[in-house]
Amino acid sequence: MNKSDLIVDLAKEADIPLRKSEEIVNLVFETMSGSLVSGSRIEVRGFGSFEVREYRNYMGRNPKTGKQIAVGKKRLPFFKVGKELRERVDGRP
Repeated sequence: MNKSDLIVDLAKEADIPLRKSEEIVNLVFETMSGSLVSGSRIEVRGFGSFEVREYRNYMGRNPKTGKQIAVGKKRLPFFKVGKELRERVDGRP
């Protein structure tokens, strides 16, 4: 499923126009992105949680040339699946 599919499914399920559905989906994603940028954690019960993890500087390797390169510190989003979703995907009741 991609963003367009999500918009169409929401419009059908909620019986609202596609334009309104698109606004809702965009608002949810913008709000979530803003929270992660500010360093907040997002938790959706039964689905999972999103958080930002910080990584230190390290020496990496260019896979094409094999030369070592310095990789600067970075912050990346991380998703941890919730127990309920994990069990549903695994086929357990």
